[in-house]
Amino acid sequence: MIRSTSHPIPVLETARLRLRGHTPADLTVCAELWGNAEVTRFIGGKPSTAEETWSRLLRYLGHWTLLGFGYWLVEERETKDFVGEVGLSDYKRELHPAFGATPEAGWVLHPRHHGKGYATEALRAVLEWERTALGSKEIGCIIAPENSASFRVAERCGFVESLRTVYKGSPTVILRRRAASVSAGASDRDRARVSVL
Repeated sequence: MIRSTSHPIPVLETARLRLRGHTPADLTVCAELWGNAEVTRFIGGKPSTAEETWSRLLRYLGHWTLLGFGYWLVEERETKDFVGEVGLSDYKRELHPAFGATPEAGWVLHPRHHGKGYATEALRAVLEWERTALGSKEIGCIIAPENSASFRVAERCGFVESLRTVYKGSPTVILRRRAASVSAGASDRDRARVSVL
């Protein structure tokens, strides 16, 4: 369903992280992230240019404007250091079976922040926000079969493998998560406070 009005992007906070909307000033850090071959190894397979990253940021903001959900920039609360991006999307992917109206979760972190539990913490905040703001019956995600770190994040957040397929010529695993509170099993560190600026 397309909503034709602009929606404020909520700010989500966990004990260690702050999730906020992107601004034009974020292009530099986002271009560094998406230009990193280690980051894109399982996401498209090649680094993005600054121009492609700019288009990505505009797509994120378009999600918020048209759909009322999208991606957040993730930063450390104390240091404001850029961590990565996490959010929900509807890319109208040509997958079979298609996601349809099911939001698709996604996350990407700068390699210097791998192994700290930040992806799980940020995704749990997004899923808790989604539960109260949107209340979808199901959320999906896609992961390259070799991306074991993302499988661990997805599993910790309640996603289970639905099927294996091919997307844009590459093997892809579709995972789904039924509606449920992410609070179960989440530590206090992972619980989010939601505020709208």
